[in-house]
Amino acid sequence: MASRRSDQSPQQPPQRRIQRTQTAGNLGESIFDSEVVPSSLVEIAPILRVANEVESSNPRVAYLCRFYAFEKAHRLDPTSSGRGVRQFKTALLQRLERENDPTLMGRVKKSDAREMQSFYQHYYKKYIQALQNAADKADRAQLTKAYQTANVLFEVLKAVNMTQSMEVDREILEAQDKVAEKTQILVPYNILPLDPDSANQAIMRYPEIQAAVFALRNTRGLPWPKDYKKKNDEDILDWLQAMFGFQKDSVANQREHLILLLANVHIRQFPKPDQQPKLDDRALTEVMKKLFKNYKKWCKYLGRKSSLWLPTIQQEVQQRKLLYMGLYLLIWGEAANLRFMPECLCYIYHHMAFELYGMLAGNVSPMTGENVKPAYGGEEEAFLRKVVTPIYEVIAKEGERSKRGRSKHSQWRNYDDLNEYFWSVDCFRLGWPMRADADFFCLPAEHFRFDKSEENKPPNKDRWVGKVGFVEIRSFWHIFRSFDRMWSFFILCLQAMIIVAWNGSGQPSSIFTGEVFKKVLSVFITAAILKLGQAVLDVILSWKAQRSMSFHVKLRYILKVVSAAAWVIILPVTYAYTWKNPPGFAQTIKSWFGSNSNSPSLFIMAVVIYLSPNMLAAVLFLFPFIRRFLERSNYRIVMLMMWWSQPRLYVGRGMHESAFSLFKYTMFWVLLIITKLAFSYYIEIKPLVGPTKAIMDVHITNFQWHEFFPRAKNNIGVVIALWAPIILVYFMDTQIWYAIFSTLFGGIYGAFRRLGEIRTLGMLRSRFESLPGVFNARLVPEERGEPKKKGLRATLSRNFTEVEEIPSNKEKGAARFAQLWNKIISSFREEDLISAREMDLLLVPYWADRDLGLIQWPPFLLASKIPIALDMAKDSNGKDKELKKRIEADNYMSCAVRECYASFKNIIKFLVQGDREKEVIDYIFLEVDKHIDNSNLISEFKMSALPSLYSQFVKLIEFLLNNKQEDRDQVVILFQDMLEVVTRDIMMEDQISSLVDSIHGGSGNEGMVPLDQQYQLFASAGAIRFPINPETEAWKEKIKRLFLLLTTKESAMDVPSNLEARRRISFFSNSLFMDMPDAPKVRNMLSFSVLTPYYTEEVLFSLNDLESPNEDGVSILFYLQKIFPDEWQNFLERVGCNEEELKGSEELDEQLRLELRLWASYRGQTLTRTVRGMMYYRKALELQAFLDMARDDDLMEGYKAVELKSEDQMNGERSLWAQCQAVADMKFTYVVSCQQYGIDKRSGNPRAQDILKLMTTYPSLRVAYIDEVEQPSKDRSKKVNQKVYYSTLVKAALPSKSIDSQELSHNLDQIIYRIKLPGPAILGEGKPENQNHAIIFSRGEGLQTIDMNQDNYMEEALKMRNLLQEFLKKHDGVRYPTILGLREHIFTGSVSSLAWFMSNQETSFVTIGQRLLANPLRVRFHYGHPDVFDRLFHLTRGGVSKASKVINLSEDIFAGFNSTLREGNVTHHEYIQVGKGRDVGLNQISMFEAKVANGNGEQTLSRDIYRLGHRFDFFRMLSCYFTTIGFYFSNLVTVLTVYVFLYGRLYLVLSGLEEGLSTQKAVRDNKPLQVALASQSFVQIGFLMALPMLMEIGLERGFRTALSEFILMQLQLAPVFFTFSLGTKTHYYGRTLLHGGAKYRSTGRGFVVFHAKFAENYRLYSRSHFVKGLELMLLLIVYQIFGQTYRGAVAYVLITISMWFMVGTWLFAPFLFNPSGFEWQKIVDDWTDWNKWISNCGGIGVPPEKSWESWWEEEQEHLKHSGIRGTVVEILLAVRFFIYQYGLVYHLTISEKTKSFLVYGISWLVIIVILFVMKTVSVGRRKFSANFQLMFRLIKGLIFMTFVSIVVTLIAVPHMNVQDIIVCILAFMPTGWGMLLIAQALKPLCVNAGFWGSVRTLARGYEIVIGLLLFTPVAFLAWFPFVSEFQTRMLFNQAFSRGLQISRILGGQRKDRSSRNKE
Repeated sequence: MASRRSDQSPQQPPQRRIQRTQTAGNLGESIFDSEVVPSSLVEIAPILRVANEVESSNPRVAYLCRFYAFEKAHRLDPTSSGRGVRQFKTALLQRLERENDPTLMGRVKKSDAREMQSFYQHYYKKYIQALQNAADKADRAQLTKAYQTANVLFEVLKAVNMTQSMEVDREILEAQDKVAEKTQILVPYNILPLDPDSANQAIMRYPEIQAAVFALRNTRGLPWPKDYKKKNDEDILDWLQAMFGFQKDSVANQREHLILLLANVHIRQFPKPDQQPKLDDRALTEVMKKLFKNYKKWCKYLGRKSSLWLPTIQQEVQQRKLLYMGLYLLIWGEAANLRFMPECLCYIYHHMAFELYGMLAGNVSPMTGENVKPAYGGEEEAFLRKVVTPIYEVIAKEGERSKRGRSKHSQWRNYDDLNEYFWSVDCFRLGWPMRADADFFCLPAEHFRFDKSEENKPPNKDRWVGKVGFVEIRSFWHIFRSFDRMWSFFILCLQAMIIVAWNGSGQPSSIFTGEVFKKVLSVFITAAILKLGQAVLDVILSWKAQRSMSFHVKLRYILKVVSAAAWVIILPVTYAYTWKNPPGFAQTIKSWFGSNSNSPSLFIMAVVIYLSPNMLAAVLFLFPFIRRFLERSNYRIVMLMMWWSQPRLYVGRGMHESAFSLFKYTMFWVLLIITKLAFSYYIEIKPLVGPTKAIMDVHITNFQWHEFFPRAKNNIGVVIALWAPIILVYFMDTQIWYAIFSTLFGGIYGAFRRLGEIRTLGMLRSRFESLPGVFNARLVPEERGEPKKKGLRATLSRNFTEVEEIPSNKEKGAARFAQLWNKIISSFREEDLISAREMDLLLVPYWADRDLGLIQWPPFLLASKIPIALDMAKDSNGKDKELKKRIEADNYMSCAVRECYASFKNIIKFLVQGDREKEVIDYIFLEVDKHIDNSNLISEFKMSALPSLYSQFVKLIEFLLNNKQEDRDQVVILFQDMLEVVTRDIMMEDQISSLVDSIHGGSGNEGMVPLDQQYQLFASAGAIRFPINPETEAWKEKIKRLFLLLTTKESAMDVPSNLEARRRISFFSNSLFMDMPDAPKVRNMLSFSVLTPYYTEEVLFSLNDLESPNEDGVSILFYLQKIFPDEWQNFLERVGCNEEELKGSEELDEQLRLELRLWASYRGQTLTRTVRGMMYYRKALELQAFLDMARDDDLMEGYKAVELKSEDQMNGERSLWAQCQAVADMKFTYVVSCQQYGIDKRSGNPRAQDILKLMTTYPSLRVAYIDEVEQPSKDRSKKVNQKVYYSTLVKAALPSKSIDSQELSHNLDQIIYRIKLPGPAILGEGKPENQNHAIIFSRGEGLQTIDMNQDNYMEEALKMRNLLQEFLKKHDGVRYPTILGLREHIFTGSVSSLAWFMSNQETSFVTIGQRLLANPLRVRFHYGHPDVFDRLFHLTRGGVSKASKVINLSEDIFAGFNSTLREGNVTHHEYIQVGKGRDVGLNQISMFEAKVANGNGEQTLSRDIYRLGHRFDFFRMLSCYFTTIGFYFSNLVTVLTVYVFLYGRLYLVLSGLEEGLSTQKAVRDNKPLQVALASQSFVQIGFLMALPMLMEIGLERGFRTALSEFILMQLQLAPVFFTFSLGTKTHYYGRTLLHGGAKYRSTGRGFVVFHAKFAENYRLYSRSHFVKGLELMLLLIVYQIFGQTYRGAVAYVLITISMWFMVGTWLFAPFLFNPSGFEWQKIVDDWTDWNKWISNCGGIGVPPEKSWESWWEEEQEHLKHSGIRGTVVEILLAVRFFIYQYGLVYHLTISEKTKSFLVYGISWLVIIVILFVMKTVSVGRRKFSANFQLMFRLIKGLIFMTFVSIVVTLIAVPHMNVQDIIVCILAFMPTGWGMLLIAQALKPLCVNAGFWGSVRTLARGYEIVIGLLLFTPVAFLAWFPFVSEFQTRMLFNQAFSRGLQISRILGGQRKDRSSRNKE
């Protein structure tokens, strides 16, 4: 009870009071916990822990401990300078004052000192001596704890004795010496207890681990420092610590790391160990190779010798290798943030390994004549202080200069820049020891701002290294620069196609006619121009990195520009001379150079020379291995060759795939490109050429506005307006073709991988017979046996039928299948997916009955078969053959019949004990068996009486189930009945009756037999064994199963009924038929660990969270019960209480409370869910280890038996269970990195308690956190304490029984390692930094990164060891995989329709999308999915994610980029899946999409994308583009197409050109344009998403399902959602590229069924959607008004319908998808809220949620940091709003007659006047409204009158009409908006000029207008009640179909609550 003390510390439930009356003072004190201690007083926590522990048995001792703690706290921090120390001391003192008297009363001995001494002796005897004899794992933990406690007690004892000046007894001192010595040895350990006492623990008995430990302890010949005190088992790492000054805990951590690594590799390589433990050299070499591969590559790249020198003497080699590895791991383990800079670590290692070599070789220093010592070394923490901290500080300072990522990327160095400094030989200028004045450490000059008075300006005037290798500049040009080959290709194709279409017949074949061919050749000139552009762009964009560039690179840039410029001149000139009568531009060129001759061959020659590098590249492309060799080689001549093609780089060399892969993706892209070009040519370009020519011939003279260029030739404006949208679509539609092709290929690949072979329960039933075989083939390692078939034929023909084996093997197989299958089913039951009855139906018998000798299928397959068979037999009329045929036609039925008969026989024989009875029974069974063999059973016996026998047998089984003594008599009678039925009704034979009679005494003597001699069958005392005693588990199971088989009448077709359970079972069974590597034994598998970064999300819902209703009156618990009704029922059944009890009892007992919280948390996105899921890995490993290691008899008894036994035999050292645990420990670790855990713990946050609860539930879970500790400063003058940061790893301490009482004390954690950091760990993005600080505690060769919102399943965990084997296979024939991708299942789809769209979209991406990316395209990266990393590969190459602020916003994908660039290989596997949660409400989804779009914007600028774009071959580069940033850019182009089209139309309509050309085909009925807009709307309505989605659902759940789901999605407005998210992506992607402002947006992971307020929606979407939607609406309206006279309505509708759809969606989707968005009451509340928000004044400290002004200022934040380029672009974009006014003014009735420019001028005058008047009025209001009240009102009145009179005059005189007024509004509103945008871009100017206030007022006016426009339609619809109904139905359809009536929720809850309150 008390162990959960801190759950509800605020409200103490009454039960606890009673327990703790011993100390009267401390009733409410349990909050005063030993954990809640200020960080500067950390040392007293153990004392308080001991006080809490002894409290119950001796309050006075506890009081003394606390008193001592108080004194110690005072000593530690006398001035109470630490945060929270003063309050802490005061509280402690108050408690001590309260407790002094009551505890004195309870004191036994005379004085405190005596009391302490007797207590200490008592403790020592009772605990330490008792525990010393035992040596198990649990006891070792208890012992460790006991020693620590004894130590503290002694410390207190000494202090008490000092105050009372008594001597301490001798025996106590002796005891304490032992304790102190032991405490040094027994420290808390992580996985391996390395102290001498633990040598007999299971895990330490592994020969491989002993071998590794033994090898490490070989310290022969190491020169120890002089004053070093040796311990008894020193090892190599201790020596390294002594020499180089590493931290003690770091050394301990890496020691375990290294031992486990070596042991695991060793076990895997050599399955049979020798007897004596010796570490094998091959294992060492393998680990060495992996660890140092990157280092060696770095040395080669820089042309240095590596520092790994191995000695010549063979004996020392192993020690030397271990030293090198240990050194690297120790450096890595303490490097903190430097781990992101792998080459920086190489640099440090290079020098330290050299020093190591020097020391071992005994080199003598020439200066001092002593042996060499390391440059930095000696005392503890030297390495951290002198090596890590200086570099760390550079990172930190650069991070500060980024102003939290706000300043431009080019102004500060991120992790990549700092790391790439070490890619050039110049890095050796740093020296070793590192020079403090090296340029690496310099910061830019602006940092040294000295006073002007001091003349001595700093000497190093700006020696800042600057950016290295690449500059991230915000610009759209990056898209061109990174993928220049693709853009050049598309541009050249476009040019060629237009030339072909324009000239000649327009057939593609006409390209071979001479003239056309010559014209087409001009593409080479374009190519040269593009090349020049690219070279210039390279120079401009890399300008900021020039300081760090080497001379070679600069030379290359200059030569590139020069050569490109030369070609731009040569090609056109030679081209001009190929023509006899040249076209226009060639004519001009000829006129410059003299125009006498023409020589075509010159141009051809020039082109051939120009193309020669490309031809070489093409040859290399065909032979990837040559290319790989060239790029990797370090020969001078090759380097020169490669230098021209690409600058030499450390990464990105040799990324080429095998020839087969190359062929596959080349074919894919060739097909795609041909299709795309053909489509573009025939449907878009060719049809447009004719109409364009026609338009160019028409001459137009009358314009409807003031035309600036009336003499422009060929109507060039019209041509541009027509072609622009089509050309944009031409560049974008490859994305559409990619979607189509990827769907087709992905589907084909999926089908080949056998996806969706088992989709339904029916399919599972039909293939269940082959399951046991597959289980054993896939999940159980095979004994060394015959080789297996490989290859395609094997895949297609592989059928797992039972091969007839030796029976024992078959039985073992069945037993193994039963264990695995039952484990899965019972995990379903624990998760409440199935009910207890369903579980019984699904289980296979654990204890396979050896006597039955047949396979026992789970009852759900056999259900109802027996009753049916009985009926068939009853009516068979003696036709034996027929019955046999009918029964055997159904395999399961024959199994059921046989099993029932066998069990019946078995049970009867077991029950019948008496000799005579046995005789009868044996005879009967013999007869029956004989007849069965002769197959004449039915003809001989009468079957009509079977049903009565059946009912009697069922009764018997019921009696057996209850097994009660009082039923014995009835059982006897039953037996007699059964005998009678058998003998009289069925057998009808004489022999049997005579046999029975003879037993009864024969018919001889007729006289009366006395009672005691009368013998009745079955009645005598021992005749029947009943009740059964002892009742074994196996027996119970057998009876239960038989009962189910006999009585289940209805068929169990729908078991399991839960959809999730069905999905999981069918996916799992299906996955076993897929192609996966064979399972190794657990001891031979690769070891792995899981790492989860966690910040402050939910751990476990508290009861308060669950039961408090939201504003609609829905509590989370209620909601969950409605969404998962069946799981809720199963939960109630499992905890054994009904709903009323749960509701009624306010005082639930602790356990139930916890169960309820867990049940809800397992259905949310909580840490508890994730941890439970990941700990299934461990459960699976334990089970698999058991199946691997168990001997046959154990195996037959089953895993359950071992689990049950383990409780009794915990001490059996070598017990099977302990071994299973040990293997699991070796192979799997799980670290959760809870960054804030330390802070939470100290502040008493319930979150810390919940995490602790997780640790105690799963003892092998480890939590890493960053501990911030204040150190009281020694220097009194400094007021502020310094903070010190530690990386800390903790585990749960096993709760010890507290002294003298049996209650368990508090659960606590114990610190295993505490490694000091150089400073705060979070310098860049939070999540990667969090992963990085914890990665040093992970173990193993694989590392799975799991996010906080994931989940895992038992059955998937069983396949993990198969998956890890993939690391050992070369997947493309070139390289081993470095990241294994898995698929995931999105589990949040059931919440609402939006969540369903989102989960479908995600699912299709993580399955079909990534399947295709990995193979054939070979560009899968890492997407933050549950991928498994090759741990050693990534440790040495910068970790599992990148962390620079802002640029690595989507940190995950950069791990994939990094892995690929460093010659890794990413694969994707379909046979294993992990659950994942996604966002569920529109606002959350939008925030998520915004974050991803921001991240993609940043990727576009990043060096990784640039390098991939240049280092991949052409086709792989295409794949890379269209699957990363290309997708976002295409979305952007889609929206841009709409804008370009509409602005083009606006130009045509307003200038009157459209009317003038209205007869032309191009304007009237433009097919290509319609096609282009159709492709645009394809993208817009989410077609790109829907296609793969359809295919994937079709593959996995059948195409009928797919179609129906698709239609359902259309009905639930999926296109609206996709169109809306298109807007989100476009806005954030574009804005990031232009201005930055990308930031991590935390999306809530809760259940979203709440209503978002109007103001909140407005804040989120006003800039991204509303403003844009209104602008498009304006365009459409203008187009409609001024173009309707001469245009058919149909054409207009066809062309603009998708645009109207987009406008409607962008404006109203947020309200449509807002729960209860159309409820009148909500609408009213929203309106008042919006009014309050818009009118609140802003100011410092007012959050944007509270006031419009703050929000508005924050909304333009990005412009502040955007720089000149961004501002200019912004202003240019704003100019578009002035077109309206220019065009519309000329369409007023007033200005019909004149087209002069004056009209436009006058319109500006009007605007200025209006603004001036408004300004005057507002200034007047401020100045005069108080003093000249009346005067001011008169002036206002006058202004108003003037305004009215002007309007009246205008209407009266020049006949102004209503349309004109509307036109005026349309003309002037955009102008004002444009002025606002420009003012915002030039904010500093406006602020200085002093009219920022006016700008703000104008802006507020606009916002109010927009708000009104949006609000009115919503409010109008809310008038009608049915709208709200419809919306609810549409939003929550999913949940509806599962019985969630929202309306009932909303109503029912309130009634409930009111009634409860009345009670």
